[in-house]
Amino acid sequence: MRMLSLCALFLLAACQSRGVLPPPTPIATEGRDHPQLGQIIDLASGERLAAEQLVERLAKAPRVLVGEQHDNPDHHALQLWLSRELAARRAQGSVLMEMINPDQQARVEQAQGLARAGEGLGDPFVALAWQPSWAWSLYGPLVQYELRQPYPLLAANLDRGEILQIYRQRPALSGPASSAPAVRERLQADIRESHCGLLPDSQLPAMLAVQQQRDRRMAERLLAAPQPALLLAGAFHVRKDLGVPLHLADLGAAQGNAVLILAEVGATVEPGSADYVWYTAAQPAQDHCAQLRR
Repeated sequence: MRMLSLCALFLLAACQSRGVLPPPTPIATEGRDHPQLGQIIDLASGERLAAEQLVERLAKAPRVLVGEQHDNPDHHALQLWLSRELAARRAQGSVLMEMINPDQQARVEQAQGLARAGEGLGDPFVALAWQPSWAWSLYGPLVQYELRQPYPLLAANLDRGEILQIYRQRPALSGPASSAPAVRERLQADIRESHCGLLPDSQLPAMLAVQQQRDRRMAERLLAAPQPALLLAGAFHVRKDLGVPLHLADLGAAQGNAVLILAEVGATVEPGSADYVWYTAAQPAQDHCAQLRR
């Protein structure tokens, strides 16, 4: 039933005539009575914003970075809403996604050509060689919307072969912001925590290198993309204090970036990690560590 509601929501948003659309109603089931639900906060000032105010501010930035929790349907609904609203205020240059690898780009371009011509794609999951690790039930409506738009949909990640090469031979990372010891230590601590302390210390340097090379690739792709550009990625990737914005700074683009993190109610979003946070309903909690220990 929830998935049917999600699809209906996306279809409604895609088909309504142009106007200022209200943000989508919650789909996730937890935290709907939480006082933070729906709040949009300017983290620098603490000011609470209306959705339209947020869009007006983001529309002025050449590069907008939006961080999601991958399994939260509300985050994908908001990404679609935001993509539509930004495009209504200025000509969108491009959209980039962490979920698309470079070896899928040719398929994406072919699919965009067909979608723009009003021709069927068949099964888009197959046509795009979509990776099963990114749930198509969540990403599909957003991706199919982007395929129909006049601007390009672009890969922002590393290919599997590139990741394996990084594991074998860690490349040096240039730039004082992204390579600062405090940044690397915080990232290593997060990697250790996300693996529930089960990852051998000997693997941490390689895992850190992959994380940072992913962020560097996203920054490079964001700078090379037609602007204004919108990047959709995991919340940790877009953090100003740890992720892509540091790499943008090292590449000479410290200005012109706006970071929005979509966070579940009750989460702590530090002021230095983003420009804005939008609190959404939450997914039921899962014991990730218990699953890893099985």
